[in-house]
Amino acid sequence: MKTKRESRYIRVARLAHELAKAVVPRYSHVNSPQWYTQPQLVACVILKAYLGLSYRDTEEWLLAADGVCQVLGLDAVPDHSTLSRVVKRLGVKLARQMNRLLLRQLSVEEAAIALDGTGFSVTQASSYYLTRKGDWRLEYVKGLIGVGTHSQLILDWLYAPGRGNEMAYVNRLRRGVQGYGRRVKRRPRWDLLADKGFDGEQARPTDLIPPRHPIIRPDRVQRAHGVERARAQRLLGQRWKCETVFSVIKRLSGASLTSRSPLRQRREMGFKFLAYNLHR
Repeated sequence: MKTKRESRYIRVARLAHELAKAVVPRYSHVNSPQWYTQPQLVACVILKAYLGLSYRDTEEWLLAADGVCQVLGLDAVPDHSTLSRVVKRLGVKLARQMNRLLLRQLSVEEAAIALDGTGFSVTQASSYYLTRKGDWRLEYVKGLIGVGTHSQLILDWLYAPGRGNEMAYVNRLRRGVQGYGRRVKRRPRWDLLADKGFDGEQARPTDLIPPRHPIIRPDRVQRAHGVERARAQRLLGQRWKCETVFSVIKRLSGASLTSRSPLRQRREMGFKFLAYNLHR
C-alpha cells in the first residue's frame, strides 16, 4: 500500500508550531481574547516568510490550506492585521531563539563553517520602472549568514545595510556560530571559511579567508599559506554551500522583503532564515 506523502508546508507549519510553543508563552496576557495562541500566530508568520507572501495573501492562503490549519489547531484563520500586530509585538530575538532550540535538538557539530552575504530587495518596483524613473540603483539590505558545511543549516545570521563591506561583521558572526563548531578535548577544532569580502582586521591568521594584495604582514602571509593548503585539500570550495543556501531561500521565499521599516525587515529576514532551516 502506497503511503501518503506529507506536504512540506504542513511539515514546516508543524515544526514552527512546536518550536514556538517552547519559546513564547501561550497568550500574551491573562485578559487577552484568546482566539488564537501566540505559537499559532508565530507559525503563521513563519509560513508567511517561507512563502514570500504579504499579510493579506497569507490570510487568503491559509483559508485554502485546510491541512495546515488542522496541524496548527486553527478553528478560524487570523486576520492579516492580527499577523501584522504579532510581528510588531514580538521581539527581534524570537527567530534566533527558535533557531538555537532547533539546532540544539539536532545536535549540530561542524568541522567547517562558511560565511557569506546576499542582498534582499526592499522595493517592489520593477527594474524597468526604476530605469525610466532615472533611479537605476536597486534598494536592498544585506543578510549575512554562517552555514555549517556538513548540515547546510544556517547557524547564525546578521542584518546589515545594503552598501558596505562584510569585514566589519566577522567577529559578530564568529561569536554566533562558534558554539556549533567541533571541539576536541574542549578545544575548538573547526575552520572558518569566507571570501575576500570578509578580509580585514577582524580576520585571524588561522581563518581560511583569502587576503587581499599586497600580502606583507606576517599574519596575512600565514593566512595566505593556510588558504592555499585548504584549496589544495578542496576544503576552501565548501564555502560555496552558502550560495546553495541563498539559492534555495530565494527560490522558495523570494529575493525581496515586504517590510518597510528596518526593524521589521530584520524580523522578516530572520523568519526567512528560520523557515529555510525548518524546510531543510
